[in-house]
Amino acid sequence: MSNAETPPVAKRAPYERHVHGESTPDPYHWMRDREDPEVLAYLEAENAWTAACMAPTEGLQEQLFEEIRARIQETDLSVPVRKGPWWYYSRTEEGRQYPISCRRAATEALTYDEALPEKVLLDQNAEAEGHDFFSVGVFDVSLDHAVLAYATDTSGAERYHLRFLDLHTGDQLPDEVPDVYYGSAWGADHRTFFYVKPDDAMRPYQLWRHTLGTPTGEDVLVHQEDDERFYLGVGITKDESFLVLHLGSKVTDECWVLAAGEPTGDFRLVEARQQDVEYALEHHGDRFLVVTNADGAENFKLVEAPESAPGRANWREVLGHRPDVMLSGIDVFADHLVLFEREDAQRRIRVRRLHDGAEHLIDQPEPVGTATGSSNPEFHSTVLRYGYQSMVTPSSVFDYDLDSRERTLLKQQPVLGGYDPAGYVTERLWATAPDGTAVPMSVVYKDGVERNGRAPALLYGYGSYESSMDPYFSSVRLSLLDRGFVFAIAHVRGGGEMGRRWYLDGKYLHKKNTFTDFIACARHLVAEGWTSPERLAIRGGSAGGLLMGAVVNEAPELFGAVVAEVPFVDCLNTILDPSLPLTVLEWEEWGNPVESKAYFDYIRSYAPYENVEAKPYPPMLVTAGLNDPRVSYWEPAKWMAKLRTAKTDGNALLLKTELGAGHMGPSGRYDSWRDEAFVLAFVLDTLGAVPEVTSGT
Repeated sequence: MSNAETPPVAKRAPYERHVHGESTPDPYHWMRDREDPEVLAYLEAENAWTAACMAPTEGLQEQLFEEIRARIQETDLSVPVRKGPWWYYSRTEEGRQYPISCRRAATEALTYDEALPEKVLLDQNAEAEGHDFFSVGVFDVSLDHAVLAYATDTSGAERYHLRFLDLHTGDQLPDEVPDVYYGSAWGADHRTFFYVKPDDAMRPYQLWRHTLGTPTGEDVLVHQEDDERFYLGVGITKDESFLVLHLGSKVTDECWVLAAGEPTGDFRLVEARQQDVEYALEHHGDRFLVVTNADGAENFKLVEAPESAPGRANWREVLGHRPDVMLSGIDVFADHLVLFEREDAQRRIRVRRLHDGAEHLIDQPEPVGTATGSSNPEFHSTVLRYGYQSMVTPSSVFDYDLDSRERTLLKQQPVLGGYDPAGYVTERLWATAPDGTAVPMSVVYKDGVERNGRAPALLYGYGSYESSMDPYFSSVRLSLLDRGFVFAIAHVRGGGEMGRRWYLDGKYLHKKNTFTDFIACARHLVAEGWTSPERLAIRGGSAGGLLMGAVVNEAPELFGAVVAEVPFVDCLNTILDPSLPLTVLEWEEWGNPVESKAYFDYIRSYAPYENVEAKPYPPMLVTAGLNDPRVSYWEPAKWMAKLRTAKTDGNALLLKTELGAGHMGPSGRYDSWRDEAFVLAFVLDTLGAVPEVTSGT
């Protein structure tokens, strides 16, 4: 990596933060002003510095890109999904960035017939033409399959433009709505469409009703959620009987329902919000099925309620609370109920026959793998479609007969180049946290890797919002494994891998458990001979980027390289400002430092930006998105500027900002592969782990 040029030095400007009677200087506060030309100039200077430092790796980047591309079947087809009279699917074509959504007519036979004519619904490549960024946020076909509602974003800011397409003629309808958010539902009259709008802080807070063929200026505001802790969503039950308006904070839910056949009617309250009571519902026959944590059911339970009076007073237990098993969701069929569960950091799928309550678990082929529900729109089907993958088994789609228990593999992700899963090993490791808690890790490596402390390793973590980083397959990852890497996922507290308590023990005033768990995992890998500190890279994004910043402040000597993608590193200043996107929603994850001095002090004690010190730091690659509405670009930019002036080493400190994208980075698949090649080149070059590889076997 080149050090030929001088890194940019950000100016310092006087500014002080005054909170709870304390004053704290913040000389890089000026970077928050996006209209200041010096801000863009600084980001461009950082990009130039990063490009100069990475220039010697350009050949390696190209090699990695070609490796990634060579393993992927570029012209490919998803497994078609039957919905009513059509089979829906998407496909990709070699050389084109985005998928193409299509359908074919269904016949009396239950199988997909590729000989029938294809109807292209939406070619994202055509829609994306002329734009550096493109994303679809809403894709919703009317219940009679005649109209497609779709919403697109061309900046990465996640504010979408809604349009409607006549699927019989292919004509664009005149109805258009700007500035919408994720979430939508069609009424059963096939003309009424519900959509969601965000407020200035990017909180989805309004539900609107549009009638096809009428001016959008006549659209009706159905509901506005004024409590800034709550977000709004809309959907429809699987049997298409009820529209569901969902209002939720991080810890509290409220649902309203409306008969789908009466879409201009009034939504009816199911159960009023009660602090810390969560619930979600489905419909079956004349009842609602409700997954809830009410009455102390920390890992959730299943109850039912009559359609006519669905409130909590009428909830009757169907499946009780289990202290060691998390009920994470359900799927409803006419004759079966499918339960998605977690136990000991493993996902599993349970099937219950409704007429007699008989149950069984779907077998999993490996001790460490991930089974997930897939697309199952047909209420009257007796077949469950689900996905399975592990760190050595490519993503696979199965049809499972709920009665006979027969399983059919429909498709496994193609991995070109001779990949043989038998040449790789995956296992579950357990580290011990400082408080004695056993922390699971999922690990994969090429067969034959020796535990002599010399193998390079990459440890990944997240640990927030109850999001679970389950074991998954990545053909991209083979470029590391084939170079002798050990790859590990640290399932730290704050995630949901081990149930609700695992999450609760990694949030609010227990947040530091997330960081100490991760450090314990890193130390375990070193102590057990998997790697050594100078050969250990770590990676995390968004809240996982906060994790990177916290652990590198706490134990910089433990890591040889750090990748922090769109990192939430100036978290205290962000959470102190309710005007910023999503801040108020965050208070039920991190605590409210505006009102509570205790939360202010605690967040300040771990916030990466607040705790930069004059000491050596490992080499770091940090990314940002100028249009990112979730983690503002200035968080990583300020952090980099502060690190540059404080650190006492000569290690690389690189900031790479996407000037035309948001939180998710580049939108096209070829662009994202190049982005990944860039990251891997940084890791390989920094750790000195770049031997030639010739195959994936």
